Amino acid sequence: MAKLLDKQRYKCALGAMQTVQAITRAIPILHSGPGCAQKLSDGTGSSGYFSPNIFPCTSINEKDVVFGGTKKLETTIENALKVIDADLYVVLTGCIPEIVGDDTGEVVSRFEDADKPVIYASTAGFKGNNYIGHEQVIDAIIDQYLEKSEEREKGLVNIWADVPYQNLFWLGNIRELEKLLAEIGLKPNTIFGYNRGIDQINKIPKAEFNLLVSPWVSAKNMQKMEKKLGLPWLHIPTLPIGAYETSKFLREVGKFAGVDEEKVESVIGGHENYYYYLIERYADLFLENRVINKQFSVVADAQYALGITKFLANDLGLVPAKQFIVDDTPKQYREAITEEFKKLNFNLQAEVVFETDSYKIHEQIKEHDYHGYPLILGSYYEKELTESLKGNYLNIAWAVQDKVVLDDFYAGYTGGIRLIEDIYTVAVQRFN
Repeated sequence: MAKLLDKQRYKCALGAMQTVQAITRAIPILHSGPGCAQKLSDGTGSSGYFSPNIFPCTSINEKDVVFGGTKKLETTIENALKVIDADLYVVLTGCIPEIVGDDTGEVVSRFEDADKPVIYASTAGFKGNNYIGHEQVIDAIIDQYLEKSEEREKGLVNIWADVPYQNLFWLGNIRELEKLLAEIGLKPNTIFGYNRGIDQINKIPKAEFNLLVSPWVSAKNMQKMEKKLGLPWLHIPTLPIGAYETSKFLREVGKFAGVDEEKVESVIGGHENYYYYLIERYADLFLENRVINKQFSVVADAQYALGITKFLANDLGLVPAKQFIVDDTPKQYREAITEEFKKLNFNLQAEVVFETDSYKIHEQIKEHDYHGYPLILGSYYEKELTESLKGNYLNIAWAVQDKVVLDDFYAGYTGGIRLIEDIYTVAVQRFN
């Protein structure tokens, strides 16, 4: 029986074109039907070096369904290499060529001697959402481009965190994680964002280890790199937001990397002193229950639902109601993520619900007694609901329609302060 899904919070796997786009001077080549790129591009800062509206695309039609589209794909790749100035070309497959059985890998292999690398990822929509597509692109880089290196650069660490463009704050978050690691003496290496491209990809095998800051996305990529490239990896499931988790994050990374403990504590002390100075300035506001209710719900992917829940509970002492994870988390990761929601200060635990249907999420929110004004942090889909409950609403997750984010972020000490500013700005407005 067909299932209706109300207001899903992700795209199909071909949305991984935005993962490619986030790598400087990398170009997706789409082997798909016409219009896919435009449909998947939501305008959240995804034009960049090369607009999705003009990505090279085979635009396969009915004839190609009958006779196959491999010749058209070969021609499209040839022309892209001729007319587009890029450092990396990534062929992404849509549903139609995979249904009819086009051998994309064989076509791409004909370009192994091209001046620039050409790789491919299987990103048909029926294989999963864009979180899975993101992993497929990373897998393609590992399998088809990277080679094991006997050289290790002292202090070099590959950072893997947010899915580009899916998260409003992906760019600012990863830059802040870089800054934090640099402060304790490490050399962060990331492949997404400004001035991060093929040179940073080439550095991956030379790192001392991979750092994964994510509940589940890219865990399989880390396992693959450990096996092929010999890179150990440190898994930190919680995006560090605010003082408590960020200090914990720096201690874990510092210990794993063998950084001098005194150096790490010195960095932590400097940040915490300023962080708590800012908190103390508005202590009366934070303690005033008329301004904001103690209970909250987050409706977001696992990365943000977990990170923000821990921040609001551990740093601000708010009480979690149900928390909703909307990224269709694979079942094998759900138990471990659920356990993370139990690791809160003050003996708090959060009930977590894995749900992709907005209607069901909204019904559960409406049924819960928040004992006052609810605080709902989620996508634009939660705005009308929160207004009907006379609550406080903040758009922190996709889909986004009421804000533009260039390089803002919520990660780290500074990110925690920015999130507090955003939440309480919304809350105090109800009395103006």
